[in-house]
Amino acid sequence: MKRSSWINFGVVGFLWGIPYLLIRVAVAPGQFTPIFVVFCRVTMGAAILIPYSIKRGVLKAALPHLKWIILYGILELVGPWVFLSEGETKVNSGLAALLIAATAIWATLINGALGDKSVWHPIRLLGLTLGFLGVCLVVGLESLQGKQNIVAILLILLASIGYALAPTLVRKKIPQIDGAAINGLAMLTTAIIYLPFAFVQWPHHHVRANSIYSLLALGIFPTAICFVVFFKVLTDFGPARASLVTYINTGVAVILGVVVLHEKLTSGMVVGLPLVIIGSYYGSRKPVTR
Repeated sequence: MKRSSWINFGVVGFLWGIPYLLIRVAVAPGQFTPIFVVFCRVTMGAAILIPYSIKRGVLKAALPHLKWIILYGILELVGPWVFLSEGETKVNSGLAALLIAATAIWATLINGALGDKSVWHPIRLLGLTLGFLGVCLVVGLESLQGKQNIVAILLILLASIGYALAPTLVRKKIPQIDGAAINGLAMLTTAIIYLPFAFVQWPHHHVRANSIYSLLALGIFPTAICFVVFFKVLTDFGPARASLVTYINTGVAVILGVVVLHEKLTSGMVVGLPLVIIGSYYGSRKPVTR
C-alpha cells in the first residue's frame, strides 16, 4: 500500500471525527433543526464539488448514471445525516460515535456476503475486533449507563447501515465514475429533496455564532473536502476496509470532546485509543497471498 493511501486514510479518519462535535453544537436546544443542518451541509458541499467536477471535466460522465448516484445519496446522505443529527439531540456525541463505528461491522458482513472472501482473513478479523474493543473503551461504559433514548440509538444504527451500503453500491455499480462528481450530484439531489422542509424550518430566532460557524465548517471540511479524499481511500482499500475509518473517527471525536468541550479523560480513552489505531491498521491491511 502506498504512503499516500495511508495519509488519505488518516485524513478521512480525522475529518470525519469532527462532525460529532459540530453537529452537537449546531443542533443544540434553540439552535438549528437537524433537517436544516443537513440541507445547509449538502448545499455547501454541492456548491463546492459540482464546479470542481466541471473544472476537472468529470461531471458529464456521471450524468448517465444518475439513478445510481441518487440511490447512493439516499443511503449515504438523505437518511443517515438526518438520523445522526436527530439522534444527537437525544444522546451524547461519544455514544453516537460508538454506534456509527458499527459501520465497519456491517460493511464486513455485506461485502463478505457479496463474495469478498478477504474480509474473513484472520488478521482482518483480529483488527476489526481490536478496533471495536478500542471504540468501546474510548467511549467508556459510562456512555451506556443510565436511561438512553432507544429511538435515537436505533436512528444512529440505521445511519451506520446506510454508511456501509452506500460505498459498496458505488464500487459495484459505478466504480469508474469520479468521486467528486458522484458526491456533488448526490448532495445536489439531497438538497432538492430537503429544500421545502428547510424552508419551513428556516430559523427566525437568534442563533449563536458558534452554531453558525459549526454549520459552515460542516459543509466545507467533513463534507466537500473529505468526500473527495474518501473516494480515493475507497479505491485503494475497498469498501470493507475503507469503512474502518469509523474507528479513527471515534477516537478523534472523543479527543475533540476532551480538548474543546473539556470533557473528562477516562482510563478507557487512554487504553482504548491505541487499540483503535492498531485495530484500524491490521483491519485495513490487504491479505498477502502466496
